Amino acid sequence: MGAARARWGVAAAALAVMAGAAMAGSFALGAQAAEVKSIAVLTPEQGTDYGWNQQGVDAAKAVAEKYGLKFMPAEGLGYGDVRPTLRELSEEGASLMIAHASGYNTAAPEIAAETKTPVAIVDRPDAMKPGLVADYTLYAHEGAYLAGEMAALMTRTGTVGIVVSGEPPSWNAQSAGFAQGVKATNPKVKIVYAVIGPAAYSDAAGGRRVTESVISAGADVILGQGNGSSFGMIEAVETTKATDGGDVWFIDVIGDKSSIDKGHLLSSVMWNMVPVYSAMVEDLKAGTFGTKRYRIQLADDSVKLLKTKHIPADVWKTVMATRDKIVDGSVKVDLVTDAEGVRKMMSSVAAK
Repeated sequence: MGAARARWGVAAAALAVMAGAAMAGSFALGAQAAEVKSIAVLTPEQGTDYGWNQQGVDAAKAVAEKYGLKFMPAEGLGYGDVRPTLRELSEEGASLMIAHASGYNTAAPEIAAETKTPVAIVDRPDAMKPGLVADYTLYAHEGAYLAGEMAALMTRTGTVGIVVSGEPPSWNAQSAGFAQGVKATNPKVKIVYAVIGPAAYSDAAGGRRVTESVISAGADVILGQGNGSSFGMIEAVETTKATDGGDVWFIDVIGDKSSIDKGHLLSSVMWNMVPVYSAMVEDLKAGTFGTKRYRIQLADDSVKLLKTKHIPADVWKTVMATRDKIVDGSVKVDLVTDAEGVRKMMSSVAAK
């Protein structure tokens, strides 16, 4: 009798585990697959910076129109606590909340767990959770490599600069890609690297001050990564001569500032986030949200260089030939995302 009871206990336990697993699988599928009716995007600055904030807002709006979704923008939120805004958007029916700033990547997963509203964050792939939290840390190192090659071909002084508003993984990847492009083109070119501050994304005054110092160190081509601080970088480029007495060129990232260019915008490493946000919507519908990484790349033009009238035809032809080699795999661009790794690639590093 005792043996029979033991066998029954084991069998019952096994059935319970199987039933529990089936229920868990069913719940997971139900939690992930969703009807998407609206898309919200949260940005620290207004979507008028021709860069990170504007590209995020514009891409979310374009995806909303593409899928017939309600568009719910929340701009100019700053870099503080966005939990109240996330809760409000969830209560208003947001099907997906895109927390478009690295400073939001702690609060957003917390509110997602609280409200069960899916969120997308940056710089926190460790926080991904199926059906609830997806990370879209994007790396445009391939495009930055081309920008580095262009800078090495265009410099007169033999020195180029990189000015960044912080050292998040996305910025680090571009800085490293740029350095690789410079050195592959001309290893004699010096690279001056400077950081405005640990999170000086909107510090235009700091952007101008640090960029002026990099120009004083000999740079006549500047790669600037900054959000709002990039406007200060551009002011420095427009008002400061290179050490050889000539003009300084500026290479921007993410957006297109051609409409406000006063003759110093050489190019930009352009990002297109529409394919990324579209993939998020598709993943929500398919029940795969939060289970995969998203990428941008030269192969599908989600990363590309801005062509301006300031780029000589022979330089553009050379850079585009390199683009084709990166796409076909004959030129490799290493992905470096940590600040220490980036700094080791530079000729000199300015203090914060």
